[in-house]
Amino acid sequence: MASSRKSSRSRGAVPDLAARVAAQVRLVAKPRDRLLVGLSGGVDSVVLLDSLHRIARTRGVRLAALHVNHQLSPNASRWSAFCRDVCRARGIPFRVVKVRVPRGNSVEAVARAARYAAFAGAAADYIVLAQHQDDQAETVLLQLLRGAGVKGLAAMPAIRKAEGRRQKAQGDPSPITHHPSPAILRPLLDVTRAEILEYAKKRELKWVEDESNQDIYFQRNYLRHEVLPVIARRFPAYRATLARSARHLAEAAHTLDEMAAADGAGGIAAGSLAVDALRRLPAARARNLLRYFLAGHGLNMPGTGRLEEALRQALDAKQDARVVVQLGDFTLRRFAGRLHVVRSGSAPPAQYKKLWRGERELGLPELGGVLTLAPTRGAGISLARLRGRPVMIRLRRGGEQLQPDRKRPRRSLKNLLQETRLPPWQRERLPLLYCGEHLVWVAGIGVDCSYQAAGVEPAIRPIWGVGEETRLP
Repeated sequence: MASSRKSSRSRGAVPDLAARVAAQVRLVAKPRDRLLVGLSGGVDSVVLLDSLHRIARTRGVRLAALHVNHQLSPNASRWSAFCRDVCRARGIPFRVVKVRVPRGNSVEAVARAARYAAFAGAAADYIVLAQHQDDQAETVLLQLLRGAGVKGLAAMPAIRKAEGRRQKAQGDPSPITHHPSPAILRPLLDVTRAEILEYAKKRELKWVEDESNQDIYFQRNYLRHEVLPVIARRFPAYRATLARSARHLAEAAHTLDEMAAADGAGGIAAGSLAVDALRRLPAARARNLLRYFLAGHGLNMPGTGRLEEALRQALDAKQDARVVVQLGDFTLRRFAGRLHVVRSGSAPPAQYKKLWRGERELGLPELGGVLTLAPTRGAGISLARLRGRPVMIRLRRGGEQLQPDRKRPRRSLKNLLQETRLPPWQRERLPLLYCGEHLVWVAGIGVDCSYQAAGVEPAIRPIWGVGEETRLP
C-alpha cells in the first residue's frame, strides 16, 4: 500500500484541487444528484473520492463509490477491502461488483468493457471517473497510432450525457431496459498526474499500486514509461497541447454528427437506414452517415476497409442480392431498400416452445424481445376460447395457415408474411401463439378469426416488442 507523509511545503502552495473538482461538479450536478465514484484504490481515484467528499455536503450531492473487481490480480481481494475501508472511514456508501475477464491479447479492452458495463447498470445520476490530463494525452497518442478517425482522436469527454436506450439491434437477446445509463463526469481531465500526487501527499492519503501498471507489454504503459518521458524532455507542455487538440477534434466530431443527422433526416426510421439516403450523398458524407447510423446501434466502429466494403455492398449489390456484412458481433443487412443492424448468432431451435401462464409480460430472450399480453375487452384474443388447453409460444415450422380476416379465405402464413415485407431474419424469430395445436396469433399479422374477441368479452391484446421502435400487434 502506498502512502504519503505530510509535505513540508505550505498548504497554500498547491492550487486547491478540491475547488477545481467542485467547479466541474457545479457545472452539471444539481442538489440531491447521486454521484458514484469509480474507485479502483489507486491514487487517482482515491484523490477524486477525497476531493468529492470534501465538497459533497456543501454542494448538496449524494456521494457513493463502486469498486469493480476484475479478478485478474492476486491482490484483487485486498484492493476491494482497501476501498471498503477508505469509504467506511468517510461514511461513504460502497459496493463491489465482480466481473470475469478472460485472459488474452485484448485483456485491457475486455476489462474496460466489463468495467463500463458495471457502471452503466448503476443507480446514479453521474458516474465520476478519475482520468486526468496525462491519461488524456496517452489516449490521444494511442488513438493516433491506431489510425482512429476524428471521434476517436477526440479521446475522453469531460462530460458524457446520460444515454437512453440505444436503438436495439434486431435479434439482440439482451433484455429491454427502460433505465438510461448514468452520465459520466471526468472532473480531473485538466489536472496532471503530478498535481494529483502532490494533493495526495498534502492530504496524507493512502492508496494501492496495481503491479500491472508497470508492465510495458501493455501499449498504454509502454507509452507512459518509455515514450512520453522522451517527448516531455523536448515538449514539456505536451499534456496540455494534446488535451487542447482533443477538444478541437471533439468539436469537429460533434459537427460531423450534426451533418449526419441532417443528411439522414427522413432516411433513418425504426432503426433502419434508407439506402437512397446514402446514394444521394458524396462519398465522404455517405461514409459519415453510415458511421452515425452504426454508432446509434452501439457498434464499435469498423475499420476503414470494412466500412468501405459495407457501403459498396449497400449501394452496388443487385436489387435481389443478399447483402450481409459482418461487423463484429453484428451484421449489416439490406432488405427492401433499407439497411438493418442485426445481432449475429444462431437461430433459435425450430422446436422452441414457451408456456404462457397468464403473465402480462413474457420475456423471450431467445427470440430477442418481450411479448406483452395486455388485458382488454372486445378486441384481440378471446380468453374464453383459450380455456382448457395449454397456450404456447412457438416458431414457424412450415405449412401454417391463418385467417385473420373473416371476409377472406384461410391462407398460408408464408404468403401472409411475404405481404407484410417483414425481413427474413425477423421471420425466423417471430413468435406464434398456439392454443393446443391451433394457431391463434402471429406477430405483425393478427388474430385468427375463430379466436377473435367480440362485444365486451374479456380478452388479451398481444404486442411483440423487439426494440424501442418495433412493436408488432
